[in-house]
Amino acid sequence: MEQFAAGEVVRGRYRLDRVLGRGAMGHVWQGVDVFLERPVAVKTVAADLLAVPDLRRTALARFEREAKAAARLDHANITTVYDAAVTEDVCCLVMQLVDGTTLDNVVDGADDGRLTVPAAVSVAAQLCSGLSAAHDAGLVHRDLKPQNVMVRASGLVKILDFGLVKVLSDAAPQLTVIGEALGNVAYASPELLSGDRPLDGRSDLYAVGCLLHHLLTGRPPFDARNPAELVTRHLTAAPPRLDAPPALQDLTDALLAKRPEDRPAGAAEVYAALAPYLPAPEPALATRRMPPEDPRRPFLLPQAPVMPRQAGAPRSVP
Repeated sequence: MEQFAAGEVVRGRYRLDRVLGRGAMGHVWQGVDVFLERPVAVKTVAADLLAVPDLRRTALARFEREAKAAARLDHANITTVYDAAVTEDVCCLVMQLVDGTTLDNVVDGADDGRLTVPAAVSVAAQLCSGLSAAHDAGLVHRDLKPQNVMVRASGLVKILDFGLVKVLSDAAPQLTVIGEALGNVAYASPELLSGDRPLDGRSDLYAVGCLLHHLLTGRPPFDARNPAELVTRHLTAAPPRLDAPPALQDLTDALLAKRPEDRPAGAAEVYAALAPYLPAPEPALATRRMPPEDPRRPFLLPQAPVMPRQAGAPRSVP
Protein backbone atom coordinates (compact mmCIF):
# COMPACT_ATOMS: atom_id res chain seq x y z
CA MET A 1 0.00 0.00 0.00
CA GLU A 2 1.49 3.32 -1.06
CA GLN A 3 1.66 6.38 1.16
CA PHE A 4 -0.87 9.07 0.28
CA ALA A 5 0.15 12.47 -1.07
CA ALA A 6 -1.53 15.87 -1.44
CA GLY A 7 -3.64 16.05 -4.58
CA GLU A 8 -4.25 12.31 -4.70
CA VAL A 9 -7.83 11.13 -5.23
CA VAL A 10 -8.65 8.17 -3.00
CA ARG A 11 -11.15 5.58 -4.20
CA GLY A 12 -11.73 7.73 -7.27
CA ARG A 13 -13.75 10.16 -5.19
CA TYR A 14 -11.96 11.83 -2.25
CA ARG A 15 -9.24 14.36 -3.10
CA LEU A 16 -6.66 14.90 -0.35
CA ASP A 17 -5.75 18.59 -0.04
CA ARG A 18 -3.69 19.09 3.13
CA VAL A 19 -2.78 17.34 6.36
CA LEU A 20 -4.80 18.46 9.38
CA GLY A 21 -3.12 16.24 11.95
CA ARG A 22 -0.75 13.34 12.51
CA GLY A 23 -0.98 10.51 15.00
CA ALA A 24 0.32 7.03 15.76
CA MET A 25 -2.23 5.43 13.44
CA GLY A 26 -1.77 7.82 10.52
CA HIS A 27 -2.78 11.18 9.06
CA VAL A 28 -6.00 13.16 8.99
CA TRP A 29 -6.46 15.07 5.75
CA GLN A 30 -8.71 17.91 4.74
CA GLY A 31 -10.19 16.90 1.42
CA VAL A 32 -13.12 17.13 -0.96
CA ASP A 33 -15.70 14.60 -2.06
CA VAL A 34 -15.43 15.40 -5.76
CA PHE A 35 -18.71 13.61 -6.53
CA LEU A 36 -20.89 15.45 -4.00
CA GLU A 37 -18.66 18.56 -3.99
CA ARG A 38 -18.51 18.77 -0.20
CA PRO A 39 -15.54 19.06 2.19
CA VAL A 40 -14.53 15.94 4.08
CA ALA A 41 -11.91 14.76 6.55
CA VAL A 42 -10.05 11.62 5.50
CA LYS A 43 -8.13 9.52 8.01
CA THR A 44 -5.45 7.25 6.54
CA VAL A 45 -3.29 4.55 8.13
CA ALA A 46 0.42 5.33 8.49
CA ALA A 47 2.49 3.58 5.84
CA ASP A 48 5.15 2.39 8.32
CA LEU A 49 2.52 0.43 10.25
CA LEU A 50 1.72 -1.47 7.08
CA ALA A 51 5.30 -2.31 6.11
CA VAL A 52 5.69 -5.11 8.70
CA PRO A 53 3.26 -8.02 8.13
CA ASP A 54 2.34 -8.48 11.80
CA LEU A 55 1.78 -4.74 12.33
CA ARG A 56 -0.11 -4.55 9.05
CA ARG A 57 -2.62 -7.16 10.16
CA THR A 58 -3.03 -5.47 13.55
CA ALA A 59 -3.40 -1.97 12.12
CA LEU A 60 -5.89 -3.00 9.44
CA ALA A 61 -7.96 -5.05 11.89
CA ARG A 62 -8.06 -2.17 14.32
CA PHE A 63 -8.89 0.32 11.60
CA GLU A 64 -11.77 -1.84 10.35
CA ARG A 65 -13.13 -2.05 13.88
CA GLU A 66 -12.86 1.71 14.22
CA ALA A 67 -14.77 2.32 10.99
CA LYS A 68 -17.61 -0.03 11.88
CA ALA A 69 -17.86 1.24 15.46
CA ALA A 70 -17.81 4.91 14.49
CA ALA A 71 -20.36 4.37 11.70
CA ARG A 72 -22.89 3.15 14.28
CA LEU A 73 -22.91 6.56 15.99
CA ASP A 74 -25.52 9.08 14.86
CA HIS A 75 -25.58 12.11 17.14
CA ALA A 76 -25.30 15.88 16.77
CA ASN A 77 -22.34 16.05 19.16
CA ILE A 78 -20.29 13.37 17.36
CA THR A 79 -18.62 13.67 13.96
CA THR A 80 -20.37 11.64 11.25
CA VAL A 81 -18.65 8.84 9.35
CA TYR A 82 -19.42 8.97 5.61
CA ASP A 83 -17.39 6.14 4.11
CA ALA A 84 -14.53 3.73 4.73
CA ALA A 85 -12.26 1.34 2.86
CA VAL A 86 -10.09 -1.43 4.29
CA THR A 87 -8.47 -3.27 1.38
CA GLU A 88 -5.03 -4.22 0.15
CA ASP A 89 -4.93 -1.05 -1.95
CA VAL A 90 -6.45 1.61 0.26
CA CYS A 91 -7.22 2.06 3.94
CA CYS A 92 -9.11 5.21 4.88
CA LEU A 93 -12.00 6.57 6.94
CA VAL A 94 -14.00 9.45 5.45
CA MET A 95 -15.69 11.74 7.95
CA GLN A 96 -17.54 14.99 8.30
CA LEU A 97 -15.19 17.98 8.22
CA VAL A 98 -16.19 20.13 11.19
CA ASP A 99 -15.96 23.88 10.62
CA GLY A 100 -14.91 25.49 13.87
CA THR A 101 -12.07 25.61 16.36
CA THR A 102 -10.74 23.12 18.88
CA LEU A 103 -11.59 23.47 22.55
CA ASP A 104 -7.98 24.26 23.48
CA ASN A 105 -8.17 27.33 21.23
CA VAL A 106 -11.43 28.33 22.91
CA VAL A 107 -9.80 28.18 26.33
CA ASP A 108 -6.67 29.99 25.15
CA GLY A 109 -8.84 32.81 23.78
CA ALA A 110 -10.95 33.21 26.92
CA ASP A 111 -10.27 35.80 29.62
CA ASP A 112 -7.61 34.47 32.02
CA GLY A 113 -7.76 31.18 30.10
CA ARG A 114 -11.03 30.29 31.84
CA LEU A 115 -14.66 30.04 30.79
CA THR A 116 -17.60 31.22 32.85
CA VAL A 117 -19.57 28.58 34.74
CA PRO A 118 -22.49 28.57 32.24
CA ALA A 119 -20.12 28.36 29.27
CA ALA A 120 -18.00 25.58 30.77
CA VAL A 121 -21.08 23.63 31.84
CA SER A 122 -22.70 23.88 28.40
CA VAL A 123 -19.56 22.41 26.82
CA ALA A 124 -19.48 19.59 29.39
CA ALA A 125 -23.20 18.95 28.96
CA GLN A 126 -22.82 18.53 25.21
CA LEU A 127 -19.90 16.17 25.75
CA CYS A 128 -22.11 14.10 28.03
CA SER A 129 -24.88 14.17 25.46
CA GLY A 130 -22.62 12.75 22.77
CA LEU A 131 -21.02 10.26 25.15
CA SER A 132 -24.41 9.01 26.24
CA ALA A 133 -25.06 7.90 22.65
CA ALA A 134 -21.62 6.31 22.31
CA HIS A 135 -21.86 4.48 25.63
CA ASP A 136 -25.38 3.32 24.78
CA ALA A 137 -23.88 1.79 21.62
CA GLY A 138 -21.25 0.00 23.72
CA LEU A 139 -18.34 2.30 22.87
CA VAL A 140 -15.89 4.28 24.97
CA HIS A 141 -13.77 7.07 23.50
CA ARG A 142 -10.65 6.75 25.74
CA ASP A 143 -8.95 9.88 24.37
CA LEU A 144 -11.07 12.88 25.30
CA LYS A 145 -8.92 16.02 25.41
CA PRO A 146 -9.30 19.63 24.22
CA GLN A 147 -7.72 18.82 20.84
CA ASN A 148 -10.39 16.16 20.24
CA VAL A 149 -13.31 18.53 20.84
CA MET A 150 -14.45 21.06 18.24
CA VAL A 151 -16.71 24.06 18.83
CA ARG A 152 -18.58 25.28 15.78
CA ALA A 153 -19.43 28.94 15.17
CA SER A 154 -22.95 28.21 16.44
CA GLY A 155 -21.46 26.89 19.68
CA LEU A 156 -22.32 23.27 18.88
CA VAL A 157 -19.72 20.94 20.39
CA LYS A 158 -18.45 18.00 18.31
CA ILE A 159 -16.44 15.06 19.68
CA LEU A 160 -13.69 14.06 17.24
CA ASP A 161 -11.81 10.84 16.61
CA PHE A 162 -13.27 7.69 18.00
CA GLY A 163 -10.02 6.10 16.78
CA LEU A 164 -9.30 4.56 20.19
CA VAL A 165 -12.77 3.20 20.87
CA LYS A 166 -13.14 -0.08 22.67
CA VAL A 167 -16.10 -2.25 21.74
CA LEU A 168 -17.32 -3.03 25.24
CA SER A 169 -19.35 -6.04 24.20
CA ASP A 170 -16.39 -7.54 22.30
CA ALA A 171 -14.59 -10.12 24.39
CA ALA A 172 -11.69 -10.38 21.93
CA PRO A 173 -8.25 -9.26 23.16
CA GLN A 174 -7.57 -5.55 22.92
CA LEU A 175 -5.84 -4.57 19.66
CA THR A 176 -2.78 -2.41 20.21
CA VAL A 177 -0.02 -0.96 18.05
CA ILE A 178 3.62 -0.88 19.14
CA GLY A 179 4.68 2.57 20.34
CA GLU A 180 1.15 3.97 20.56
CA ALA A 181 0.09 5.83 23.71
CA LEU A 182 -3.57 5.12 24.47
CA GLY A 183 -5.29 8.27 25.59
CA ASN A 184 -3.75 11.48 26.83
CA VAL A 185 -2.14 11.47 30.26
CA ALA A 186 -3.48 14.88 31.29
CA TYR A 187 -7.10 13.70 30.95
CA ALA A 188 -6.76 9.92 31.31
CA SER A 189 -8.57 7.93 33.98
CA PRO A 190 -6.66 5.95 36.62
CA GLU A 191 -7.92 2.65 35.20
CA LEU A 192 -6.78 3.62 31.70
CA LEU A 193 -3.33 4.51 33.01
CA SER A 194 -2.96 1.44 35.22
CA GLY A 195 -4.48 -1.02 32.76
CA ASP A 196 -5.67 -3.20 35.62
CA ARG A 197 -9.35 -3.47 34.66
CA PRO A 198 -11.60 -3.34 31.60
CA LEU A 199 -12.69 0.15 30.59
CA ASP A 200 -16.27 1.35 30.44
CA GLY A 201 -18.01 4.69 29.98
CA ARG A 202 -17.00 5.88 33.44
CA SER A 203 -13.45 6.26 32.12
CA ASP A 204 -14.77 8.91 29.72
CA LEU A 205 -16.63 10.58 32.59
CA TYR A 206 -13.31 10.97 34.41
CA ALA A 207 -12.01 12.78 31.31
CA VAL A 208 -15.11 15.01 31.36
CA GLY A 209 -14.23 15.89 34.96
CA CYS A 210 -10.69 16.79 33.89
CA LEU A 211 -12.01 18.91 31.03
CA LEU A 212 -14.57 20.66 33.24
CA HIS A 213 -11.85 21.48 35.76
CA HIS A 214 -9.68 22.81 32.90
CA LEU A 215 -12.49 24.97 31.51
CA LEU A 216 -13.23 26.49 34.92
CA THR A 217 -9.64 27.05 36.04
CA GLY A 218 -7.60 27.31 32.85
CA ARG A 219 -5.56 24.16 33.57
CA PRO A 220 -6.08 20.41 34.01
CA PRO A 221 -6.58 19.16 37.57
CA PHE A 222 -3.12 17.61 37.82
CA ASP A 223 0.25 18.94 36.74
CA ALA A 224 3.72 17.42 36.91
CA ARG A 225 7.25 17.73 35.55
CA ASN A 226 7.10 14.46 33.61
CA PRO A 227 4.52 11.89 32.44
CA ALA A 228 5.41 9.35 35.13
CA GLU A 229 4.77 11.87 37.90
CA LEU A 230 1.54 12.94 36.23
CA VAL A 231 0.35 9.33 36.12
CA THR A 232 1.10 9.01 39.84
CA ARG A 233 -0.96 12.10 40.61
CA HIS A 234 -3.93 10.72 38.66
CA LEU A 235 -3.64 7.50 40.63
CA THR A 236 -3.17 8.96 44.12
CA ALA A 237 -3.67 12.74 44.45
CA ALA A 238 -6.91 14.48 45.35
CA PRO A 239 -7.99 17.09 42.78
CA PRO A 240 -7.62 20.76 43.79
CA ARG A 241 -10.66 22.77 44.76
CA LEU A 242 -12.61 24.92 42.31
CA ASP A 243 -13.96 28.43 42.64
CA ALA A 244 -17.41 27.17 41.74
CA PRO A 245 -20.84 26.53 43.32
CA PRO A 246 -20.62 23.77 45.96
CA ALA A 247 -22.81 21.33 44.02
CA LEU A 248 -20.66 21.75 40.92
CA GLN A 249 -17.55 21.18 43.03
CA ASP A 250 -19.12 17.99 44.40
CA LEU A 251 -19.94 16.81 40.88
CA THR A 252 -16.39 17.45 39.65
CA ASP A 253 -14.98 15.60 42.67
CA ALA A 254 -17.28 12.66 41.89
CA LEU A 255 -16.22 12.62 38.23
CA LEU A 256 -12.57 12.58 39.32
CA ALA A 257 -13.00 9.74 41.81
CA LYS A 258 -10.15 7.23 41.57
CA ARG A 259 -12.47 4.21 41.44
CA PRO A 260 -15.02 3.99 38.58
CA GLU A 261 -17.67 2.74 40.98
CA ASP A 262 -17.42 6.00 42.95
CA ARG A 263 -18.23 8.11 39.88
CA PRO A 264 -21.68 8.87 38.42
CA ALA A 265 -23.18 5.81 36.75
CA GLY A 266 -23.61 7.34 33.31
CA ALA A 267 -23.35 10.40 31.09
CA ALA A 268 -27.07 11.13 31.30
CA GLU A 269 -26.78 11.37 35.10
CA VAL A 270 -23.94 13.88 34.74
CA TYR A 271 -25.95 15.88 32.21
CA ALA A 272 -28.84 16.09 34.68
CA ALA A 273 -26.48 17.33 37.41
CA LEU A 274 -25.08 19.99 35.06
CA ALA A 275 -28.50 21.20 33.88
CA PRO A 276 -29.08 23.79 36.67
CA TYR A 277 -25.92 25.66 35.59
CA LEU A 278 -26.67 25.80 31.86
CA PRO A 279 -27.23 29.22 30.27
CA ALA A 280 -30.82 30.39 30.21
CA PRO A 281 -32.45 29.50 26.87
CA GLU A 282 -32.93 32.38 24.45
CA PRO A 283 -35.82 31.45 22.14
CA ALA A 284 -35.42 34.73 20.28
CA LEU A 285 -32.20 33.39 18.78
CA ALA A 286 -34.26 30.99 16.70
CA THR A 287 -36.16 33.75 14.89
CA ARG A 288 -33.83 36.76 15.00
CA ARG A 289 -31.19 37.32 12.39
CA MET A 290 -27.80 37.34 14.09
CA PRO A 291 -24.35 38.60 13.08
CA PRO A 292 -21.48 36.07 12.82
CA GLU A 293 -21.09 34.41 16.19
CA ASP A 294 -18.03 34.23 18.36
CA PRO A 295 -16.95 30.54 18.31
CA ARG A 296 -16.12 30.83 22.01
CA ARG A 297 -19.81 31.20 22.87
CA PRO A 298 -20.99 27.67 23.72
CA PHE A 299 -24.30 26.46 22.40
CA LEU A 300 -27.17 27.80 24.51
CA LEU A 301 -29.42 24.81 23.95
CA PRO A 302 -27.31 21.64 24.35
CA GLN A 303 -28.60 18.43 22.88
CA ALA A 304 -30.37 16.16 25.36
CA PRO A 305 -28.56 12.97 26.37
CA VAL A 306 -29.55 9.46 25.40
CA MET A 307 -31.13 7.89 28.45
CA PRO A 308 -29.73 4.50 29.51
CA ARG A 309 -31.81 1.50 28.53
CA GLN A 310 -33.67 -0.48 31.15
CA ALA A 311 -32.88 -4.15 31.51
CA GLY A 312 -34.66 -6.08 28.78
CA ALA A 313 -35.57 -2.94 26.81
CA PRO A 314 -34.92 -2.86 23.06
CA ARG A 315 -31.68 -1.30 21.84
CA SER A 316 -33.36 1.27 19.60
CA VAL A 317 -33.88 4.77 20.99
CA PRO A 318 -37.02 6.72 20.02
